[in-house]
Amino acid sequence: MSYNEKSEAITKEEWLQRLEQFPFKQADMNRLIMNYLVTEGFKEAAEKFQHEAELEPSVELSSLDDRILIREAVQAGRIEEATHLVNQLHPDLLGSEFYLFFHLQQLQLIELIRAGKVEEALVFAQSKLSESGEEIRFELERTLALLAFEKPQESPFADLLEQSYRQKIASELNAAILRCEHNEDSTPKMMFLLKLILWAQSKLDSRSINYPKMKDLETAQLENK
Repeated sequence: MSYNEKSEAITKEEWLQRLEQFPFKQADMNRLIMNYLVTEGFKEAAEKFQHEAELEPSVELSSLDDRILIREAVQAGRIEEATHLVNQLHPDLLGSEFYLFFHLQQLQLIELIRAGKVEEALVFAQSKLSESGEEIRFELERTLALLAFEKPQESPFADLLEQSYRQKIASELNAAILRCEHNEDSTPKMMFLLKLILWAQSKLDSRSINYPKMKDLETAQLENK
């Protein structure tokens, strides 16, 4: 029997049984979780997990306070406040991170559009973003296109108004701050693990190997095979 033929006979139950037999240490899982909480700036959750898992974080949790304030400001749409806090914490950061600085200005433009301040949005775009460069023209055009719709939240570009977009830029800013502070963990190690899962599944797919695929990384739900 070939490997492919043998793989086709693997059921979801058999696959899960094999996963359960895979050797791993709970301590390693706990460190992975703590790394994610600290890197993303979830201080309260990190404190609770510290006590529950009896695990010391790699940094003082009080050092997360500035990043937390900045993240909360971005996620709440207070972009000017977030930018001011970043400049206070690391004055040279936004000057050296062109794409990140554009994204913060883009968010500020989006907030003006969200508030229906059309004239202010146009003035802001002309004065702050008109010379942003060719590499971000597409993103700028998508943002300005929101102005063409009476209800931007129902437009083809409504994803820019979603909370998830604020969160995306907040994470981008958080990672830049960590790099600026010479922190090796600017990206949670868990993210590399998720990328490894996707890579492994793509390799299995390319070889036409039949297996219970993880179709939802958030819930780790497997397809029924």
